[in-house]
Order: sequence, then structure tokens, then C-alpha cells
Amino acid sequence: MEEAAFQITQYVRRPGTGREGRVVRVRTNFSEVITMPETNISHYDVTITPKVPQRLNRKIFNRFVEENQRELRNTRPVFDGQSNMFAFRKLQSDASTFDVELAEENVPVGRTRPPRRFTVRIRKTREIILEELFQFLNARGSMTENCNMAIMAMDILISHKIAAIYPTVRRSFYTNQGARPLSGGLEAWQGYYQSARPTRGKMLINVDLSVTAFYESGPLTQMIAKILGFRSTDDLRRGFSEGDHHKVEDFIRNLRIRDNHRTGNRRKFKIEGLTRTPVSNTMFDRGDGSNIDVGSYFQNQYNRRLLYPFLPCVVVRRNQYLPIEVCDVIPEQRYMRKLNRRQTDDMMNFARQNPNTRANKIQDGLNILNYRDNEFLQDFGMRISNEMAVVEARVLPTPTIQYHPTSRENRVRPRDGAWNLRDKKVAAGATLGSWSVLAFLNERELPDNIIEGFLREFAVTCQDTGMNIPNRRPPICRENPIGNTEESLKKAWLRAGNNAKAQPQLILCILPNTGQELYAAIKRIGETVIGVATQCVQSVHMGRPKKQYCANVCLKVNVKLGGMNSFLIPEHIPFITEKPTILIGADVSHPPPGETDKPSFAALCGSMDARASRYAATIRAQTGRFEIIADLANMVKELLKAFYQTCGRKPGRILFYRDGVSESQFRHVLQNEINAVRAACQALEPNYRPPITFVVVQKRHHARFFPMDRQNTDRSGNCLPGTVVDVGITHPFEFDFYLQSHAGLLGTSRPAHYHVLFDENGFNADSLQTLSYNLCYVYARCTRSVSLVPPVYYAHLVTNRAKLHMLSEPGGATTFGVVKQELQRVMYFA
Repeated sequence: MEEAAFQITQYVRRPGTGREGRVVRVRTNFSEVITMPETNISHYDVTITPKVPQRLNRKIFNRFVEENQRELRNTRPVFDGQSNMFAFRKLQSDASTFDVELAEENVPVGRTRPPRRFTVRIRKTREIILEELFQFLNARGSMTENCNMAIMAMDILISHKIAAIYPTVRRSFYTNQGARPLSGGLEAWQGYYQSARPTRGKMLINVDLSVTAFYESGPLTQMIAKILGFRSTDDLRRGFSEGDHHKVEDFIRNLRIRDNHRTGNRRKFKIEGLTRTPVSNTMFDRGDGSNIDVGSYFQNQYNRRLLYPFLPCVVVRRNQYLPIEVCDVIPEQRYMRKLNRRQTDDMMNFARQNPNTRANKIQDGLNILNYRDNEFLQDFGMRISNEMAVVEARVLPTPTIQYHPTSRENRVRPRDGAWNLRDKKVAAGATLGSWSVLAFLNERELPDNIIEGFLREFAVTCQDTGMNIPNRRPPICRENPIGNTEESLKKAWLRAGNNAKAQPQLILCILPNTGQELYAAIKRIGETVIGVATQCVQSVHMGRPKKQYCANVCLKVNVKLGGMNSFLIPEHIPFITEKPTILIGADVSHPPPGETDKPSFAALCGSMDARASRYAATIRAQTGRFEIIADLANMVKELLKAFYQTCGRKPGRILFYRDGVSESQFRHVLQNEINAVRAACQALEPNYRPPITFVVVQKRHHARFFPMDRQNTDRSGNCLPGTVVDVGITHPFEFDFYLQSHAGLLGTSRPAHYHVLFDENGFNADSLQTLSYNLCYVYARCTRSVSLVPPVYYAHLVTNRAKLHMLSEPGGATTFGVVKQELQRVMYFA
């Protein structure tokens, strides 16, 4: 009989803190709230009519506060720019309506324009009982609606003053100090994120760096020259081609501008589009029945001879046109669309700061925020430290990695999270007998002898690394990169089979560049149409192949063919080796914002043996932006069956690492997904009930650690791999910890945040922290410890691969290719 779905009433409480590892101290980007408001806080709902943007809402609200101090009982309430207002004492009335007038900006000299009128309605919704928050922080009460509202009030309190000065996006504000130009008329602005976070016995403010793109302000001609990649605005004199017209119009539509051709009167407009005709041919009615072109009008009316008569006009209202050269882009406009590849790279370089620089910049942010002198914080009785908090951390011991016993060095204990394959053979080497090479370049671009030289080095490296390659001279095929990729791959598949007289195992594809289109087609066709593993390599690596590059390719090929690269000695993963245990990593990836017709992809990766090195994957397309894994029960069932078929035993316990869940969705996801995992077990056998542990893994957070002394710092300036923090900045009483498991390369490392929501396996802090850290050393694709537990990392790879398995049909429909059965049990996604 099927068991009824059970209800989760609370998450796992912290089973004490960890003791394992060497104790160190780290600086964090959290500041302590030294004193908290003592009186309850009143929450009011605010409605401002007519509806206007947030920035103007704040101006209206501030004017309303200035003019109505008597009704507000001499308080300075705070406001989120939308509908929430908080006051530290009750106002005269629980519901009131006020009229507010705001003078028009940019009125011409000598003229008057009536002020704009707004109505502000406020209505009290609740009294926030702060005692409940204190109970929660001291582990004597649960997270209630009152606690949520109190934390929200603090978030608005710390951002209220700064939001009136700087452009603000949700919890971040941005400044153009030190802005860096991106290509195409955009610039990257440095920002600061701040958020109130609870920890044991107190509140903290998390302050971090943030970056976003803004349109460059200044002459519109300058921006357009940059959009088109021209060297200077002089290149605009020749006018636009059809392609230029489309590109510019698409980019500047809805941009806010000011005109600059009248003294003392600079009006604001929003661009609706571009005229099809140039300035000198764009006619309009003067109002007396006669027509005139825009160029002549500006010459006659303003004595201004236009420099760019061949450019179109911007359309700002119906039948209202302005020459591009009389328009200036208004500052502080955020760019909301997707950046191109080059802009993204520039943005990443701007955002990437080494730990020392990042810590200094965060301190600069604390100085700009200047909590100490904030009069709103003072009114509410809240004091915040201007210093970054120092907390206790531990550096966990490094595990021992096992390679094949015939290796000259068959056991390795890495230093600083990295090692190499020298003198090591993979734990289980696959045999590669039936394969072919498919080069998407012609003989002139890449001669046969260069390819053969690469194949010799590759085969020797694979052999040295423990793989078996009986066929070292696979057939080489050549195809056009913009031809029919499916035909090309099928030909290469047939050549491989005919040459080796055996089922083809691999097609090694040589690509001319890093373009995504050809790569996506190869993966879609290889994995969902033909059912053969593919390995892509860039043509730039062919001449003088590097041993390290060949070794990295070898690691990927070995697991795609069912081999195993390395594993941990059993005493470092006792939870997995003492009893048949399946590790499952789960991830859901969503389509980009605005693409409402595309699905989300849910992936699970499950370990297949007692060494937790081999994984099988299962994937589903589901409704776009739906967070819960819809078909989880069937997906888990597939993995449990695969585990049984591989090991001959059922898993005696399940450790489920779930990625991509925000705090607000914890309960919803946990409730649904635990029941789905249970249902999967019972569908296989009514009495099969292995204990389950459910851990959420988060990388999208703003906690960062900075080492305080040299001996606890790696080469990149980051904390050492294995740095774990479970006190000082973690949840007041639930079981969570931060683990930085990887060695830094560039910028400041981001620790992973692990939060245990459900646990039937009786983990303590040390056992789960150590297991999670040690697993990060058996990621198949490289000889480095990684930043996330491998099952979750693999689930990421699978959801990314699934996006490539989509094919857009003529007429807009999309079909989703299913991975062929023969690849589902190997790590085709590596």
C-alpha cells in the first residue's frame, strides 16, 4: 500500500558545529548590527497616483514627508519606492490621503509651467512585533511572517537614503565613479549590494560588489558611432545603410534623451524610432498648411546648420522629429538587454577583482553607505558597524586520490587543490578501437600531416594515461563547417565502423573556431540522432600539441567511453563505502528572461558505484521558469534502476544535492521533491524506504571570505581550498555551512553554501562537511578540486547540454532530442 505524502514542519536543526580541520580566522563581507530597534515598527501600504517610475516616486514621497511632519508625528518614515513604508512610531491616523505638488524640471527661462500634482494614500497594514525576531535569532522561535517583515524593514531602512542619491536596482545601488566603457555605446558601472541577514543572536548586513551595464550619456551621435563600430562621428557624415538603420533603431528605441538646440530649455523625450528618410528629406507640416524639411527648419528657426544632413531623424512623438545631432542621452539609464560576447567578456574583466582589491572596494562601499551617520538608522535606533566582521573558519584536511595500482604514483595527496597526471594511470582505462576524425577545415587550412601529428601525440598520451588505443590511425574525414552537419557526422560514423569492423565509439571533431552553432549541432546529432560520443577540439591546438592539453582531452574521452579516471580511498568517503549509497545531483536551468516560449530543463545525475566516480544522467524538458522538477519520481526511478543494474544492489541510502533553489522556495521544493523521491522508491518495491538526506547547494549568494594571514592564502590571494565556515554568519539554528572547496584562479573565489533541509541519515557537521569537500576531488574533467560537489556540477553540464539538444523547426516550433539509450549510462556530457 502506498504511504501518504508526509508534511515537513521544520528543517533540520544544526547538530552542533564542526571540529575537523585547522582553525583559522577569515574576514567576511558582513557588518554587524550593533544595536537593534527596540520598539515595534509600523508598516503602511503606500499608493501614489498617477503611476510614475520608482525614482520619481521617491521624490514625491520625500516631498510628502517634508510637508506633513505634523501628521507624521515628526518621524522620518522609510520607503521602498513602490508600496511599502515603515515608521518607528504610529502616525496620527491609520489611513490618510495627501496631495503633493512637484515643480516641473527644465522649464524655459521666463516661462512658468504648473507643478505636477500627485495623490499619496497611506494605509496601516500591521504592527511588526520585533520580539518575534529576537526569539528567532536566539533559536527560541521559528521564522514567522513578523520576522520576515522585520528583516524587510531593515533592508529598506539601510537603502532608503542611498536610493535617493544613486540609481538603484533591487538591493544594489550604482555609481559612475570608475565606470569602464564597454563596446557599442555602453559602460560598466560599479555597484554595491546590501542585504540584512540573520545569524545566531544578531543581525548582519551583507555588503558586496555588484556591476551592471548603463548606456553612455552624452551626444547621441557619439553613441551611434560606437554602436556601428565607427572610429569617430565623422564617419556618420555618409549616412546609414539599411543594416545600420535597423541596428541603430533597435538599440536606441525607448532611450531617454534631451534636446540641446535651445538655450535654457532642454526638453526630455523618449525615442520611438528613426525616420526612413534623412534629415534633408524629412518633411513636416508647419501648421499653416505649408511643408518644410527638418534641415531647413533648423537653419531658419535656430540658425543652426546641421552637420549630418544624411542621417535620419529620431521620432519622439507622432509627427515630431529631431535631428540626431541635437539629442543628448540622459545619464543613469540602465541597459536591460543581453550583452554580446565581447561586452560580456569586458564586463567579466571589470567585475573580477582579486581578494585584496575586492575587500578594499567593499570597505569603500561601507564608507559611502556610512551607516554611522545615517539619520534614518538613528531614528529607528539601529547602529551598524562600519567594519567587516571576522569569523572563525577551519581548513579541512585534503583527501587522498587513488589511480590505477600499476601507476608509478598511484596515490596522490594534492597540495593547494591541484595536481597533474604525470606518472599516473586512470583507475579504469577504456579501450578506443573504433573511431574517426572529422575536420571542419580544408586541406589548405589544416594539412593531413598536422592532424596526424596531433593524433600521434594524443594516442601516446592516452596510452601513457592508462587507456588502450589499438587503432592509432583512424580515418580522417573533411567537411564544410556550414554544410549539412548531420550528413557529415553520419559519413564519419560509417568510416569509423567500416575501418575498424566494429560499432563506432567516438568521432573526434576538429573545429575551426569557438562558434557555438557548429558545436551545438555536433552534440545534438551525435547524442540524440546517431548515438555516438563526440569529442570536439579546436584547430589551434593541432600544431605542436601540448601534453597537458592532450591529457585533459584524454580524461574527457575516457569517461565518455565508460572508463573511470580516479577515486578516493574508502576511508575518506565512509558514508558511501560502508553501505550501498547513491549520490544524486539535481539542477533546473531556465530560459533567459523574456523568452517565454522556451522550456526549462531539469537534470539529475546519480552515482553508479561505491567509488562515487561514475555517474548516469537523466533529463526532462518542462514548463519554462517552473522551479520544481515535475517528473522527479520517474527520473529517480531511472537512476535507482541503473544503480542496481551496475552494482547488483539497491542503494541503502540516498544523498540528494539540489541546486538552483532560492530561500523563498525551500519549503515548496522540499515538500514536493522529498515525496517524489519516496514515491520513486515505493514504485520499485512497496517496502523499499532508504533514508534520504536533502541538501540545497547555492552559489548565487553574496558571501565572500578574505584570508587574514599569508600562510592561509593560496597563490591567487584567496582562502585555501577546504575552508569551511559554520559559525558567525550562518543560520541562527538550521544546519548550513559555507565551503570553499576549490583553489582560486582569477578574482575572488565564491564559496558554495550548503543548507541541509531534511536528514534521515544522521549526519553531524563534520561528516557532511568532510564528505562534501572530499567529493570535490573526483570531478572527471580536470585534476583540480572543484567549487561544487560533482553530482551537482554534472547536473549543470547536462542542463547546458540539453539546451543544445533543442531544434527550432520551420514555423517556430521546437523539438527536444532525447539522448540515445547507449549513451545514457556513460558520462557523454563530460
